[in-house]
Parts: sequence; structure tokens; C-alpha cells
Amino acid sequence: MAWLKTKYQRQSAGITSVIAVILLLLLFFVGLNYFDPPIEYAMEVNFGTSNVGSGNKQPKAPLKPATNQPKQNTPKEAVKETVKEQASTKSANTGEKVLTQEEAEAIAIRKAEEEAKRKADAEEAKRIALEEAKRKEEERKKAAEEARKERIRKEQEAKKAKLDALMGGIGKTDGTETGGEGDDSQDGDKGQIDGNPYANTYYGNPGPGGGSDYGLNGRSIYKTGEAKQNCNEEGRVVVAIVVDQSGKVVSAKAGVRGTTNNHPCLLAPAKQTALGFRWNADQNAPAQQKGFIVINFSLSE
Repeated sequence: MAWLKTKYQRQSAGITSVIAVILLLLLFFVGLNYFDPPIEYAMEVNFGTSNVGSGNKQPKAPLKPATNQPKQNTPKEAVKETVKEQASTKSANTGEKVLTQEEAEAIAIRKAEEEAKRKADAEEAKRIALEEAKRKEEERKKAAEEARKERIRKEQEAKKAKLDALMGGIGKTDGTETGGEGDDSQDGDKGQIDGNPYANTYYGNPGPGGGSDYGLNGRSIYKTGEAKQNCNEEGRVVVAIVVDQSGKVVSAKAGVRGTTNNHPCLLAPAKQTALGFRWNADQNAPAQQKGFIVINFSLSE
């Protein structure tokens, strides 16, 4: 053959032909057997002409109609019964639909009532919150007003105490001690309530003209000093002094706070005047009691 050109192609064609012949021979000798007619493999059913029956004798032909046999439904009667069944089924279905609608309406009404109750509860809670906020605001205002009144009362008491102290304790009637101390013509204990009986808590402020004043609380004056200025100046010189228990002025510093003229020609005589002061001895007084002496210089001196 023209298309079997090579040795391998010719060998392949020969082998294929031999296999084909073998297969054909096998089909003839070892093929599938079948029966004619073929064997049936179904279940046999008993012969009969109706859906019901009784007895042991098998009829060979259809039976005659029995007189007591229930009448078979004709097609028309079957149609009527079908219509009746459909009607009853429809009625039953309609009843179910009506019942379902009633339940839906009941559920809707219940939901509406629950929503209305929820809104009412929310409004009530809002009202209570507003009332509580209003009450707290009123309490805050009341507390602020009470605090303001208390502050005004304390300020008035402080002013009254300060005024009483400036006026020598006039009007104070809650004390228990008797007597008095001061350099004024009115009764009372000149000074401040929180002062030291031996501390200087006051000194005079004389009007125009010469003179001096002093302050050494708890001690009585024994002798005053005096020194003239050597210049034509005027003014007030405050001298801070220290007095021992014997009443002697052991140190003096002129020109402290309250001085109106710090001219050297006034400071020197003011210090000399202060050193000339003497107070009565007091063994209960501090070892170094501080006080003040105020010296007023005028042009007439």
C-alpha cells in the first residue's frame, strides 16, 4: 500500500487486523443469549372486575351486578360531590382567613396600645425630669441667697467689730471683766480684742500744735521726755521704743511708719525725747516691751 511506507506502519496495520478478526469471532461464539419471547420479571396480579370482593371461588368471567352493591357514582354525581368538596374547602379556607384577619387586628390594636403607653411613659419621665431640674435650680438659688445673706451678715459683724474697736469698745456688752484702760475720756478698754495687754495697740493723733502721745499698753506713764528742735520744721515723728520691766526706754528708733516729716533736725530731738520717757515698773511685763511715742513738732517751737 502506498500509505504504509515504513516498517512500523505495516506492523501496526497487521496487529490491528488480527485483533479485529479475533473480536468478530468472539462475538459469534461468546455473544449474549436472549429468549423469544423474553422472560417477564413483574409481579402477577389476581384477576378481578371490582375493587372489593369476598369468597374462595375464582370466577372466570365478569360477575353480574349485585342488588345490594353500592351504586357507583356517575360522572355528574362525581362532579357535584367535587363541587361540594370545593365549596366546603373554600368555606374552611374563608374561615381561616377571617380568623387570621381578626388576629392581625388584635395584634395591631395591642401594638398601638403599647406604643401609646410607651409615649405616655416617656412624657411622664420627661415631666419628672423637668420638675427635678426645676427643684434643684430653686435649691441652688436658695443656697446662693442664704450664702449671700451669711456673707453680708459676717461683713456687717466685721464692720461693727472694727467700728467698736476704733471707738474704744463702745457697745460691746458681751464681756465679763470690769474696769478699763485708755487715754480717752470715755469708759472702755482701748485696743483690739485680739491684742496683747502689754503690746502697743494704739497711739494718739493730736491736732495742730506741739505735744506728744504714746502707746505702751498695760503700763502707766511715770515721766515724759522733752527735746527742742534746732530748725524751723514741722511735722509728726513716730518713734518705736523698747521698754524693760523697770520702765526705762532701752532703745528708740525715730522715723518709723506714720512719720510725716523725716528731716534729720526733727528725727534727732524726737529720739532724744523718747529716751527721756519712763514708765512704772512692772515685773509681769515682758522683758522687752515694744511701744510707740508720737511727737508733733510745730513752727511755734
